[in-house]
Amino acid sequence: MDHLVQHIESLIFTTDHSISLEEIDSVLEEAFGLNFPDEQIIEAIEELRERYAAPGYAFEIVEIGGGYQFLTKGAYHNTVGVFLRQTTHKRLSRSALETLSIVAYRQPVTKSELEAIRGVSCDYAMQKLLEKELVIIVGRSEGPGRPLLYATSEKFMDYFGLKSMDDLPKPKEFSNLENAIGEHAPIEEDIENYRSGAATPGKQEEE
Repeated sequence: MDHLVQHIESLIFTTDHSISLEEIDSVLEEAFGLNFPDEQIIEAIEELRERYAAPGYAFEIVEIGGGYQFLTKGAYHNTVGVFLRQTTHKRLSRSALETLSIVAYRQPVTKSELEAIRGVSCDYAMQKLLEKELVIIVGRSEGPGRPLLYATSEKFMDYFGLKSMDDLPKPKEFSNLENAIGEHAPIEEDIENYRSGAATPGKQEEE
């Protein structure tokens, strides 16, 4: 088919998350009534990756989260970071990151298990993580009361730039106190406070 590379390029460009080989194949099959071999699609993607690897482009196609996505090259991360700090007022707090990290390493996990590890209520943190679609409900435990089970989402993979869960740091790699859990803070903190160095009083997590 003519312009297969360009059609695949348009799909990767359009999505706000990584797009899998299966999704690309499904769209092409419905759009053109043809079934393309995976090898042909992969060959087209590799052609695109080679093209955007050239120094004339500020972005590249990266295999991430079980699919492919356009991402800014590392040389321009600082510039993009400044823009995001100027236009984004909220970010995940340490409390949210602590809760999210436990979900990532212990999933599927119940809220009571999270709270047993953290030592504080996780209601507020979980609510915000669910709203941000970084955590999803994947079923119910077989334990008493059949509590909900939580796990990380595909958006979590994109958010942290992970190709797969195997890319998570191994527990033995954590060696300093900054990685210890237990401190509770609001789910979101004003970035302006971080710029000025001002301390933000911690809000207790709510039921």
